[in-house]
Amino acid sequence: MEPDLREPCDEGTEQVTGPLAVLVCGAPGSGKSTVGAMIARRLPAALLDLDTATASLTAVIGKLQGTHDLDDPELVRLTREARYETLASLAEENLSVGVGTVLVAPFTAERRDPGAWEALRSRMERAGAATRMVWLRIPADEVLKRVEQRGATRDRAKLRRDWPAGLDLDPPSVPHLEVDALDRPEQIAEAVVCALRARADD
Repeated sequence: MEPDLREPCDEGTEQVTGPLAVLVCGAPGSGKSTVGAMIARRLPAALLDLDTATASLTAVIGKLQGTHDLDDPELVRLTREARYETLASLAEENLSVGVGTVLVAPFTAERRDPGAWEALRSRMERAGAATRMVWLRIPADEVLKRVEQRGATRDRAKLRRDWPAGLDLDPPSVPHLEVDALDRPEQIAEAVVCALRARADD
């Protein structure tokens, strides 16, 4: 269910009383990193971004494979498990000392495969946290527009391919909180934090 972005949190809304693991996912250009950072600041929680945590080592592996494209399908295949394991392990360490985490990544497998979602959710639960997935919904034309506008070096290869035609833009098939990526990031973060606080005792 989408949160209401029109109203700020009620002044009486309770704070989250225990650590949360909040997964922020969406297509390239949906604003995952921006919204994730705002949510982390508001909770407050540690911010763990897949690219920040693993891009440097992924680039080293890419060079050994003869590619500088971090989105090269073969490089993604070779490094996916290790990259997500790094993210999950960092989250576990934070959660085990009572620090909530916001994890920013595509989470493609976890969005689509209930088994993968349950494995990660159970892992975060064992570390002491409830886990919530936040999905940033965005249409394909807006993805293309935003990726073209940001002009990142790693996006050049994407734009040369038949892209974003192959992107999975459907909502997750596992429990999630869906928000509209076309809203202002501040509004999205506010609504997500309100929803997380309301559901903290679920």
